[in-house]
Amino acid sequence: MLTMVFWESPLVQSAGYFSVVVLCLIISMVLFEIVTKYKNWEEIQKGNVAVALATGGKIFGVSNVFRYSIEKHNSLPEMIGWGLFGFVLLIVAYFLFEFLTPKFKIDKEIEKDNRSVGFISLSISVGLSYVIGASIS
Repeated sequence: MLTMVFWESPLVQSAGYFSVVVLCLIISMVLFEIVTKYKNWEEIQKGNVAVALATGGKIFGVSNVFRYSIEKHNSLPEMIGWGLFGFVLLIVAYFLFEFLTPKFKIDKEIEKDNRSVGFISLSISVGLSYVIGASIS
């Protein structure tokens, strides 16, 4: 009986969700590192603001998708599944953004510290995270 009460504690549940989302966020950042042509953390360390904006947008976007998933789904596996589905949609959006701008390459512009492109990338990640979140909840 005590273990059942322990697992139902809001503090324990919050710690569990937090831990799982941080792990999923790390995994998503590794996947974004693979997908982009530049090295996110090396560029940020060099002071590349465009990469920092784009990466910050991705972090916010993924976190926001998981926020919606936590809010709506009652079980941890269900929350993870829907959150990962939302993350996949963010990756698809990234490729669409690259495809829909044929006049220049998004990755090259962000790597060159084109802050306008970095800001648009951030805005797309954040904006679509709300749409994705609403659709999975």
